[in-house]
Amino acid sequence: MSNAPGLPARTRLALAAASSARWASRAAGRGKGSMIGGLVAMKVDPSIMARLGAGRQTALVTGTNGKSTTTRMLAAALAGVGPVATQADGANMDAGIIATLSLTRGKPVAALEVDELHVPHVCDALDPRALVMLNLSRDQLDRVGEINIIERRLREGIERHPEMTVVANCDDVLVTSAAFDAPNVVWVAAGAGWVGDSVSCPRTGEPIIRSGDGQWRSTGDESFRRPTPDWWFDDEKVYGPDGFSAPLAPAVPGRANRGNATQAIAAAVVMGADPADAAAAVGTVGEVAGRYGSYRLGDHTIRTLLAKNPAGWQEALSMIDQDADSLVIAVNGQVPDGEDLSWLWDVRFEAFETMKVIASGERAADLGVRLLYAGAEHTTVPDPMTAIAQCPPGRVEVLANYTAFRDLGTALERAGAEPIAAVKGDA
Repeated sequence: MSNAPGLPARTRLALAAASSARWASRAAGRGKGSMIGGLVAMKVDPSIMARLGAGRQTALVTGTNGKSTTTRMLAAALAGVGPVATQADGANMDAGIIATLSLTRGKPVAALEVDELHVPHVCDALDPRALVMLNLSRDQLDRVGEINIIERRLREGIERHPEMTVVANCDDVLVTSAAFDAPNVVWVAAGAGWVGDSVSCPRTGEPIIRSGDGQWRSTGDESFRRPTPDWWFDDEKVYGPDGFSAPLAPAVPGRANRGNATQAIAAAVVMGADPADAAAAVGTVGEVAGRYGSYRLGDHTIRTLLAKNPAGWQEALSMIDQDADSLVIAVNGQVPDGEDLSWLWDVRFEAFETMKVIASGERAADLGVRLLYAGAEHTTVPDPMTAIAQCPPGRVEVLANYTAFRDLGTALERAGAEPIAAVKGDA
């Protein structure tokens, strides 16, 4: 890998330095070393992303929620086009993307998830054939900032790449605004369960009017309204151009994942995949980096769900099996989570008025106050593993935010939890 024939000397040096950094990280027991390798390579050669992406057929996936799942689905759907480079761990910022590209140099196709803030310059570096835009909503205001600013940055980034095809969710007002002026857009009716961040038009500031059949329009600009979708889905099938339809059976739960699957299929077709093959392939994607994973530990069968922001929590809460014996909700407030947890008050925890909940995580007390006001019967046990152990024998649903989910996965592995098949279909 370090010889890297055909690349400039500086890029070859960067790859060699990255390889050494990965080895040192593994030798020190600090992990696989992918991220540190990417960081080192980027320091040695700031243009390395463009160098490694040259000549590849690339699709990028972005959005507030669903990036990892949709990217995994897209990678599966592109298997018939050629060997696919994609992140194994969801590392979606520059270092993670560079690490993925550096370790997959022989693969001519790439399906990469990208953090919303990074999309414009990643597009500049990789000149993607397709950009998949899932949704936009508030997320980590202390890092990302106001969502309308992100929409404008994405719009500006798309303007610089008129040859790129944008696969955009026409049910999401902010996504539609970012893609609206692009010359090549494939519109997908992927759904929008959360509309709290798009009550006003991002272009005029005037109210957005919605109708019961899913249509929406701006009161300040009559031309800005929900586009007619090229792709859509129902409870059984996916539908596309020229009368195409095929069974749609994702192995991951929730209506949002049916929308993610539909966008993955649409993007794969843009990249040259057969639509029927793509529709079948997305159904092979089950657990994604622990999301929707099921485990057996002692007398408990544990299913883990991840949620990171109000929109994601609303969707994840709809997946909770209220017939389960117990529910543990774990919330941390570390930097990757966003240290401001005021968003807890935007989440409808009133749905658990009839289900006993254990509030857990570093911010269990904050969650407990929210559950108290929601009228949800609960107890507080800060350590998630202790909370699970205190549940009666049977099925335990665990819903956690980012670092709580990450730490729980490590704790389950150390405790010898046995992975079992994830539940297929809507929950």
